[in-house]
Amino acid sequence: MKTEELEEIKKLIDSQIGSTEQEIRELTELTQPITLDNSIGRLSRMDAINNKAINEKALRDKKNILQRLRRAEERAGKGELGTCLRCGDEIPFGRLKFLPYTTRCVKCA
Repeated sequence: MKTEELEEIKKLIDSQIGSTEQEIRELTELTQPITLDNSIGRLSRMDAINNKAINEKALRDKKNILQRLRRAEERAGKGELGTCLRCGDEIPFGRLKFLPYTTRCVKCA
């Protein structure tokens, strides 16, 4: 991989880490317990509980992506970013640009 491409991927990782952390903060607020003192109807409360469950799943997914992005950042620091962990071949730039935290080439994925 060319150094310009590697720098672009590093910037993309940093950008995605920042936006993912922001999304995690927002989802954390949306997953707070639903208080009983709110005067909402039974159906509205059920809807709020359902939305909370959906937001909790989204929060878990975002935390997983953040963890993968941080590992990709570590691999970039070690010079291992862009190399398939399974076969050792180079991961195409387009794939890394779309999924900067990927660890496998298209063939091994």
